[in-house]
Amino acid sequence: MKRTTLYDTVILVPARNEEVGVLTSLDSLAKQTRRPDLIVVVVNNSTDRTEEFARRFADDESTPATVVLNLPDNPHKKAGALNYGLNWVREAVGGRLTDSVRHVLVMDADTELHPQFVERARNVIASDPDIGGVSAACLGRTGLWRNPWQRYLLGMQIIEYGRAANARYRRDVHTMSGAGSFYRSEALQSLLDWRGQVFWEDHRNLVEDYETTLALKESGWKVTANQLCIAYTDLMPTLRELIQQRERWSRGTVDALRGRGWTKFTWHSITTMILGLLGAFYIMGWGSTQLWRATQQGFATHPVFFVLFAFWIVYPALRVRNLGWKAMLVEALLIPELVFTVVRTYWLLSSIVKSYLTRVSAWK
Repeated sequence: MKRTTLYDTVILVPARNEEVGVLTSLDSLAKQTRRPDLIVVVVNNSTDRTEEFARRFADDESTPATVVLNLPDNPHKKAGALNYGLNWVREAVGGRLTDSVRHVLVMDADTELHPQFVERARNVIASDPDIGGVSAACLGRTGLWRNPWQRYLLGMQIIEYGRAANARYRRDVHTMSGAGSFYRSEALQSLLDWRGQVFWEDHRNLVEDYETTLALKESGWKVTANQLCIAYTDLMPTLRELIQQRERWSRGTVDALRGRGWTKFTWHSITTMILGLLGAFYIMGWGSTQLWRATQQGFATHPVFFVLFAFWIVYPALRVRNLGWKAMLVEALLIPELVFTVVRTYWLLSSIVKSYLTRVSAWK
C-alpha cells in the first residue's frame, strides 16, 4: 500500500546571526495563502539571539508547525545547514522524501515571501512533471537608505534585482535563487540517490544554490522561475558589503564553472559572463569616449552614435518599467548605471582572478 503523504510543503530556513530579520521572514510564512505543513529552522553557527526568536515563533500556537534545530559547529556553510535540516526531515518521515513529502521550499532568513508564493509555486510545479524546481523572482527591500550615497547604492541594487525579476519567467534559468527556491521532492531525492546529499558540502562551495541547479539539470530535471513567485530580500547598505557579497557569488560561480568545464549546462553561463565583460569594456571604453566627443563636437557630426545614444536611453528604461517611472528615469540618465557598471566589472574581474590565484578559506 502506498504511504499517504504527511507533508505537502516543508520549508527549510537556515539562519546564521539573523536575530534582526528572522521573525519577519517566519511571519511571511505564517501569512501564506497556502500555509506550509512544517517549517524547519536550522540555527547555524549563530552567536546572537536567532535561536531565541525562532523558538518564540515556534511556541506561538497560531503559527504553522515549526521545529528549531541548533547546529553550533558547522564547517560547511549554508549547504551544511540545509542538509542537516533535510536529513532531520527524512528521519522524521521514515527515510525517503518521496514517501511523505511533496515539496520542499528553501529560503533565506533575511527574506520575506509574497503571501501567494507557495500557492503560485505549487501551481508551476504541477504544470509540468519534469520541473524539479521553481526559483523566486527577487526584489530588494526599499526605504532603507540614510544618505544620498546609500540611496544611490541601494537604488541601483533595487533596479538590478527588478531587471532580473522581469526576466525570470523563462525555463532553464541560470540559477535557483538562494533567497527562495521551491523544489519537487522527487528531484531532491534523485540527488540524494545519486550523490548522497542535495547541497554539496565542501568549504569551497560558495554558491550552493548554483551548484544544486547544475546538479538538477545534470540529473535530467527542468528548473524554471516565475515573476509572480516574489521574494523580498535585504540589500547591501555599503559598497564594501556589496562587493564582498558579489565577489562571493561571482567567484563561487567561476569556481563551479571551472570544475565542470564546457558542457551543455554550463556553456550559456560561461558565454553570458564573457559577453558581460565585453559589454562592460565597450560601455566604459568606446561608448564613454564617444559620448564625451559627441558632447564636445555635437551629435550632428556623429549620426550613428546619435542612434546608439537614443537606444542606450530607451532600452534600459524600458527594461525596468515594472519598477515605475523613477527607475526608468535613473536608467535613462545613463551616468548612474555607468558608475554601477564600473563597480560590477570590478567584482567580476576580481572574482575571476581570485578563482585562479587564491584558495577558499575554511569556514570557522
